[in-house]
Amino acid sequence: MRTVLFLASGFLLLTAVFILGKLFSENIASATTWATFAFLMLWLIITGANMWIGVTKAGYSASEELPILLLLFGVPAAVALLLKWKVL
Repeated sequence: MRTVLFLASGFLLLTAVFILGKLFSENIASATTWATFAFLMLWLIITGANMWIGVTKAGYSASEELPILLLLFGVPAAVALLLKWKVL
């Protein structure tokens, strides 16, 4: 359940960042590119912190948490890059 909530929050963050990028794109031509980059960096930090908490506080090993990190970061990141490439 936590993984699903984390993925949902990733997509909500992606939506918010892309809306901001689209709003600023009228004045700044590269706003959507910066929005995509900002989302990817912010989401990597958030999912990395989630992995760190899982390893240090919850008692999981790094090898158990790594696939979850790849899933949580990879799916929204792939959608962000696909949206940037096809839509924006």
